[in-house]
Amino acid sequence: MVKTTQEVADLYYALAQKGQLGQILDELYSPDAVSIEPENASQLPLRVEGLEAMKQKEQLFYKIFDEMHGGQCGKPVVSGAYFACAQSLDVTMNGQRKNKEQMGVFEVDNGKIVKEQFFYNDFL
Repeated sequence: MVKTTQEVADLYYALAQKGQLGQILDELYSPDAVSIEPENASQLPLRVEGLEAMKQKEQLFYKIFDEMHGGQCGKPVVSGAYFACAQSLDVTMNGQRKNKEQMGVFEVDNGKIVKEQFFYNDFL
């Protein structure tokens, strides 16, 4: 049976609470999903397509930080085929410890996340 947007959102949240980010990608994302970042100062690609490209982008993302101290994912808000989660990371970058906040918006189709888009100011 195909998961509803609410079921996908709830599972995303549950896995995020356990820090199982790889499992989120493997279980909840469509193989041809799209990821979009806002303009920022990092070397990360602003748009990638496909699950493998998303996994590579995630590996690059974590290399930006000197140290990762933790993170949080807020409870999802669902509307139709979309859900959104406020997210934060406690990181050390360039010798400075910072709390970075973003909003993730996810589109679900046929029980899988087909698009993620992040919104943040001065994240990197």
